Amino acid sequence: MTRTTVVTGGGTGIGKAVATRFAADGDRVVIIGRRADTLEQAAKEIGATALPADLSEPAEVERVRADLTERFGTIDVLVNNAGGNVETHGGSGGSGGVAERWTGNFRANVLTSVLATEALRDLLNPSGRIVFLSSIAAFRGSGGTSYGPMKAALHPYAFDLAAALGPRGITVNVVAPGFIEDTEFFGGTLDDGRRATLVAQTHTGRAGTPQDIAGTVHWLASPDAGHVTAQIIQVNGGAERGH
Repeated sequence: MTRTTVVTGGGTGIGKAVATRFAADGDRVVIIGRRADTLEQAAKEIGATALPADLSEPAEVERVRADLTERFGTIDVLVNNAGGNVETHGGSGGSGGVAERWTGNFRANVLTSVLATEALRDLLNPSGRIVFLSSIAAFRGSGGTSYGPMKAALHPYAFDLAAALGPRGITVNVVAPGFIEDTEFFGGTLDDGRRATLVAQTHTGRAGTPQDIAGTVHWLASPDAGHVTAQIIQVNGGAERGH
């Protein structure tokens, strides 16, 4: 049976890889993101439907819900991938700068996931799937930025959601990637020395790929993972454990 899969932040990197994996299975895939041109290009490549929206804005989330309801009625899979570290691009100093950076990462990483999930949870079919994208930074910190704490905030939310939606047969899980290449996460700031350090932290001796994450998300959304819920799956080559 053809499923309807919604991937937020689906225009680039991990989100695009996830959307591509589901589309390859014949799912109807909807990708959501803020950059309309990037989203439309990705949708054309994948064979998906592009739905431009800023998911940190309640009014735009309601528009997304109305659009999905009109087009499909229900959905089967929601992958909350939208996010990123707004502090990568710097910011002003002082207490005002701190508030700006923390609020920015809250909007980008928590609010986008929570607003989308709360708006769409009632559209999920029985045996539906919700997957959140977190980060290794939620476990070991993010170098003094607010990114790690914001990703960590998704974990208890996912646990509570799993308990609430479990009676409907819906599972809720979290995937926490480590260092993943071929994404826009570092905003062009990753030099060769930093890359070598991140790779050296793994047990597998390599960087992760968007396809590594897409494969894990795809499995969590499959019937084989029907009894897996309220879990955090780390995909980082063992880097979180250190050496």
